[in-house]
Amino acid sequence: MGAEQLGFEGMPRRLYSCTPSRLNTWLDCPRRYRMAYLDRPMPQKGPPWAHNSLGSSVHNALAAWWRLPEHQRTPEAAGTLLARGWLTEGFRDEEQSAYWRERAREMTERYTATLDPADEPLGVERTVATRTDRIAVSGRIDRLDARGTELVVVDYKTGRHVLTSDDARGSLALAIYAVAAARVLRRPCRRVELHHLPSGEVAVWEHTDESLQRHIRRAEQIAAEAAAADEAYRARVPKPRRGEALPVDHAPHDELFPPRPGTLCSWCDFARHCPEGREAAPRKEPWAAVEAAARGD
Repeated sequence: MGAEQLGFEGMPRRLYSCTPSRLNTWLDCPRRYRMAYLDRPMPQKGPPWAHNSLGSSVHNALAAWWRLPEHQRTPEAAGTLLARGWLTEGFRDEEQSAYWRERAREMTERYTATLDPADEPLGVERTVATRTDRIAVSGRIDRLDARGTELVVVDYKTGRHVLTSDDARGSLALAIYAVAAARVLRRPCRRVELHHLPSGEVAVWEHTDESLQRHIRRAEQIAAEAAAADEAYRARVPKPRRGEALPVDHAPHDELFPPRPGTLCSWCDFARHCPEGREAAPRKEPWAAVEAAARGD
């Protein structure tokens, strides 16, 4: 029995450990949250997505580019790293994969041509973490820049939709990264940027201390909802003994984890386990996003 149940005053509250992705998954769909983070064994996912392979390939190439000696950081080197580390999962066939490998190579070379190889970031794929009285949150920043006396959070985007300052302003993840980076490195961090590689556009937002705290309070509110559902779920599901994998009944706990069917269900990894999601939106082919981008949709 926990301290809260016993009513002990002054005992520390158990922090909810999370990432921005976990919090956003709860917001998007509690049922998907349950399947991703609580059900064990985890329900089988669908096949990998081509657009995720593209995004990961670009992110990996850019991270590797910054790890090169400064004199080797050329656009051509970035393109070579992209091609060498290209991920093929999810594409319709080898022809489609090769087409997108070349497009990704071009956007990676074009982007790195705008960078100063000598402008060393403070962090690349850097994990930062912070805590409040309610949550312990961590995440990985694509790039953390030092500009003057302040830090800047940079997030790479490879999707087909051009982003705006509203996307940067409203991003819970970017705000959390800014707060965590400032606390870890003891330097102000208010500016967050979304670098959209396909278009070359940069969406920027300059937070205030107040707007960052609003995001943190929002994260705490989301975490409180998710934590309560987590506890109720664990009370229902027997805890396996060491080395034992209990077959979990994946029937929906709808009162705790209701589905939120909508158009995004087409892209859900767990669509095969969710009748409401399949009814709301037929599942897309793994290469649907890149195919739509090629058509200019």
